[in-house]
Amino acid sequence: MPKSPAPSTTQHAARFQMDSRPVVAGIVTALVGFTSSFAVVLAGLTAVGANPAQAASGLLALTLAVGLGVLLLAWRSRVPVTLAWSTPGAALLAASGVPDGGWPAAVGAFVAAGLLLALTGLVPALGRVMARIPSSLAQAMLAGVLLQLCLAPFKAVGTVPVFVAPVILCWLVMMKFAPRWAVPGALLTALAVIGISLASGVPSADPGTMLPALAWTTPTFSLQAMAGIALPLFVVTMASQNVPGVAVLRSFGYHTPWRPAMLVTGAGTVAAAPFGGHAINLAALSAALAAGEEAGADRSRRWIAGFTSGLAYLVLAAFSTALVSLVNQAPAGMLETVAGLALLGTLASAVSAALADPEDRIAPSVTFLMAASGLAFAGIGSAFWALLAGLAVRLVLQPRPGLRVGKKSA
Repeated sequence: MPKSPAPSTTQHAARFQMDSRPVVAGIVTALVGFTSSFAVVLAGLTAVGANPAQAASGLLALTLAVGLGVLLLAWRSRVPVTLAWSTPGAALLAASGVPDGGWPAAVGAFVAAGLLLALTGLVPALGRVMARIPSSLAQAMLAGVLLQLCLAPFKAVGTVPVFVAPVILCWLVMMKFAPRWAVPGALLTALAVIGISLASGVPSADPGTMLPALAWTTPTFSLQAMAGIALPLFVVTMASQNVPGVAVLRSFGYHTPWRPAMLVTGAGTVAAAPFGGHAINLAALSAALAAGEEAGADRSRRWIAGFTSGLAYLVLAAFSTALVSLVNQAPAGMLETVAGLALLGTLASAVSAALADPEDRIAPSVTFLMAASGLAFAGIGSAFWALLAGLAVRLVLQPRPGLRVGKKSA
């Protein structure tokens, strides 16, 4: 019986490419997700009272929680589901300030937000309550808290132009030719600037501070932190991460395992919170990298991209503390510049979504301005009051059904 011909080199190469595409896509997903927003996380945790060691611990805890959560969800569901930390939530923290009770109270708010995320999966009624909050107001609140962070790069140009101008220039060039890598490119430029400043005589970091380490903080619970941090953190995470994450997967023909995803992200948030992690959720923008054509033509194998992204996050966790140690030595304004550039796209999307309806722009505008004002009252930050004010204005201005003038029939 004649033997079948051996596969050619071209066939081997094609098979290898087919097998490797989900793996490569998963690695890219993790790299883009991590490098494009970790500066926002550090800025947010520091703003609510974390010291450098606690902020580094928070980033490490989040990276581990995301990696382990993705591994579990992708393996069990065989869907290219991916997770991320809540970048809008971190931006919210950066605008909130230190709550009454300090860092332990902020950690208690992270725990509460995690419990709310888990309850969303367990109690359908909670999801229906969330759905009643107008998306335009949630997006306006997010845009308001993002504004000050997005102004930071341009303010830094006036104070330390030599340091931040190369970062902004790199970001702009990358936005033109490779938008997906614009923020990672800006980060690499920032690290290069930091390296040059270190070589110029800035004291170097102690190698011992670059080893991964989790720092426990016993959470405390206060009404101010619940209203000022936990509730807005839950709202922006749901509206700006989880809901778009479901939509992204649906656009590629996948059904999101909603209840398991909410339970895993909620439990992961609660577990990471005492170590400084604020919230994890379904990935939105980076989800397309693992669910789209870049993860291979065979849709049934794209879950491998999600699984691989989880493994890549676990590898990145080993280097997260060293990265934080280097960033902590950055010239003033450098971290804020990278964070602001990372959030420009999110700000543009939030403003567009908030003002999309020409007949419903006053309430979102009030919400936006209130959130951007930085108002703090009774120990509660502006995000809570912004949402409350937007709901009140919308209720007053919304026409009553009996007063609505209908169109005349032809």
